[in-house]
Amino acid sequence: MADLTLGDAARSIGVSVDTLRRWDRAGKLTTVRDERNRRRVPPREIERLTSRPARHAAGDRLSARNRFPGVVTSVEVDGVMALVEIEAGPHRITAAITRDAVEELGLVQGARATAAVKATSVMIERGER
Repeated sequence: MADLTLGDAARSIGVSVDTLRRWDRAGKLTTVRDERNRRRVPPREIERLTSRPARHAAGDRLSARNRFPGVVTSVEVDGVMALVEIEAGPHRITAAITRDAVEELGLVQGARATAAVKATSVMIERGER
């Protein structure tokens, strides 16, 4: 398998390209340079990063910044959309997500979940049971 571009590597790991660049500068990721001096990620690095134990009980597919692990306190489904409220320590976060996402993640009151906040978007990820 050939070395991956940063974009392809980021998608396969579930992080941003900027995160991979930071990891490379910090020595957390080994990259190689191609003939045009672009960073490439060897397949062994993808395997190493995706096979290691989770760094966070809520999951390992997103950047660790702006993550709020907590408990679902409310799920209100209306048509194709739903409002999910999570109590995460002193924070209460409400996200508008699809009904399908609620069903896929099995989000119900009392379930552990993590709100991942990026700019104005809130993504929900199911926590361990």
